[in-house]
Amino acid sequence: MFRFQSVAFVIILLVLVDCGQVHCHTKGLRPGRRAPPRVNSTSAGMVEQQFMRWVWLVGGLRHSVFGRALNKAFPSYTLTVDKNPSVGDFTTIQEAIDSLPLINLVRVVIKVNAGTYTEKVNVSPMRAFITIQGAGADKTVVQWGDTAETLGPKKQPIGTFNSATFAVNAPYFIAKNITFKNTTPVPPPGAMGKQAVSLRISGDTAAFVGCKFLGAQDTLYDHVGRHYYKDCYIEGSVDFIFGNALSLYEGCHVHAIAQNYGALTAQNRMSLLEDTGFSFVNCKVTGSGALYLGRAWGTFSRVIFAYTYMDDIILPRGWYNWGDPNREMTVFYGQYKCTGPGASYAGRVSWSRELTDEEAKPFISMSFIDGSEWIKV
Repeated sequence: MFRFQSVAFVIILLVLVDCGQVHCHTKGLRPGRRAPPRVNSTSAGMVEQQFMRWVWLVGGLRHSVFGRALNKAFPSYTLTVDKNPSVGDFTTIQEAIDSLPLINLVRVVIKVNAGTYTEKVNVSPMRAFITIQGAGADKTVVQWGDTAETLGPKKQPIGTFNSATFAVNAPYFIAKNITFKNTTPVPPPGAMGKQAVSLRISGDTAAFVGCKFLGAQDTLYDHVGRHYYKDCYIEGSVDFIFGNALSLYEGCHVHAIAQNYGALTAQNRMSLLEDTGFSFVNCKVTGSGALYLGRAWGTFSRVIFAYTYMDDIILPRGWYNWGDPNREMTVFYGQYKCTGPGASYAGRVSWSRELTDEEAKPFISMSFIDGSEWIKV
């Protein structure tokens, strides 16, 4: 908490000095009455470095620390990305993002025309209110092929965190109708260092609509923050939805491409004080292999499936304790009115739950992620 407060103070002080009176909300800034001036790049860089150190150290955030979300739905302006320089404003997504102010205070829509964009993209912490809008998930693809064992500039492995094709560190991010892909093939069973993230979301209040996330091991790093996924397709083999966010997946298709065994989720809630977890509502689970619904990456891991169709790829046990029987007493794994051959509760582990109406209610609506405050897509 001390590090979070320190970073927040530095950001507020920086903006007060340069922008006039402003109002601060969770990991984002609201504009004053006049346009923001240029920000000293060295100072902004130091703030960003401190923020990223905090992101690395904090595995999750308590839901209660988030202030009331104040999203901005209407775009101030629109940029276009096209592989043909005579058609768009930019030829790469990263160029379009880098053209924005270091502290972005208005909703900006970046339209990405049809094409395959082979690039590694990063949205820095203070560039909030960005919308990436593709021409359709089958038409607009951003891809890269890093893994956890890829060597960085210092000839050291970059790790899972930095393997992401597309990394979002800012709040109020929206993506529509685009595919995020890590081109790394499915690793053989037991392979080390093959974690390959297609998208990492480390910013609060993010929404993804009609998107595809394609990868193998560790496809979608749902890191921290409140997130909403609507009508998305998520493909992978092992732990391919993982992290410690507070996320609602609604109407999504989760597809496994495991060669043998795997797991759909690995949620990393580490304490009763962390109001985090994954909730899948009206979703569909299909694919190949024999999979657990989830593995207890965190001691207090929390995952719920409701009104979800499950193919016969789901192992009867349903859940795995990560090799630690003690976690069976602290995790919260549940199903509610699921269907399909993989949804039978008969063989489930004794420490999972078949939820009652009352138990399921907090997890199956927008209130789970405070959605009424900020979801405007």
